[in-house]
Amino acid sequence: MAVYIGVDFHARQQTISYLTTEDGEIKRQQLAHGQLDEVQKFYRQFGGQEVIVGFEASGYAAWFEELLEELGYQIWIGHASAIRSFARRRQKNDRRDADLILDLLTRGDFPRIHRYSAASRAVLQQLRYRQRLVKMRTMIVNSLVFMASSRSVSLRTRLKSRRGLERLQLLPLPEPQCQQRDELCQLLRELKPKIETVERWLEEKAEADERVQRLRTHHGIGVLTGLCLAHTLENVERFANPRKVTAYAGFDPVEDSSAERQRIGSISKQGSRLLRFFLVEAGQVAIRKDPDLARVYKRVWLRRGHAKAKVAVGRRLLVRAFIMLRDEIDYAEFLRRGVAARSSRATA
Repeated sequence: MAVYIGVDFHARQQTISYLTTEDGEIKRQQLAHGQLDEVQKFYRQFGGQEVIVGFEASGYAAWFEELLEELGYQIWIGHASAIRSFARRRQKNDRRDADLILDLLTRGDFPRIHRYSAASRAVLQQLRYRQRLVKMRTMIVNSLVFMASSRSVSLRTRLKSRRGLERLQLLPLPEPQCQQRDELCQLLRELKPKIETVERWLEEKAEADERVQRLRTHHGIGVLTGLCLAHTLENVERFANPRKVTAYAGFDPVEDSSAERQRIGSISKQGSRLLRFFLVEAGQVAIRKDPDLARVYKRVWLRRGHAKAKVAVGRRLLVRAFIMLRDEIDYAEFLRRGVAARSSRATA
């Protein structure tokens, strides 16, 4: 006997429509997340049965997914706008939404999206956490550089060193700025070990991952880019060809064409922003040593400018990484195969 549960999930509550294949009767219930015992009691009653729980993607559902994983239930996460497109009426409320999700589950039309494994979620969370810490450090350094420049002292990137901070603290500043400088310098000192701790954790994960080691043989791809590629793409077999990968990462161009008019715009930016950031940064390193990527950059730069050239190189680097992961080859083997590696299964 299978149990299908459609959940309209919100931060503070969830509305449920569910049925069992034994009687087919639809039942409904609303649970408040403040009463966690009641939520656990409801879901534990189906223990020992095949349970499929479907709900829309949400940033607030981490604890809920962990509960369902602990119970051994199947978790189906759906694309919100795709689910809404199946609605027959414009009226919308929590009960209707839960009924719609349940209906899609039982009919087999639920627009299910990929759900990352626990290991991939942990790595991606650490990558995002490191990125936030680095942004905080950059903001602090920029503030201190401006403070020093206003006193005719140029420190630039030397502020990240101990000597640079010591020189900054010797500058005569008015009382409000003096206190700000001391507090910002203290924050900068505290951020450094935190960033180093996260980076050590990420380096350990990279060393133990064969996929990351294979990707790092390519110029420009380091620990962070390799980890982001391996855990964002995860199971590369789910992509039929390189075009699917570029669309997944948001590198595909947006088309707005009609009749004889054809217009190709900027990239869609629908995928992981962090992955695009790492690929564009890695591409700027790769063009220094890879002649093919350097030619791509120069060709696009002459026609469209530096910004679009960087994106074009990042897209090309993504396609290469996908091929290396798919075929389980390193950079040297990729170059040896030449055009065959680029065109293999391109139209699958």
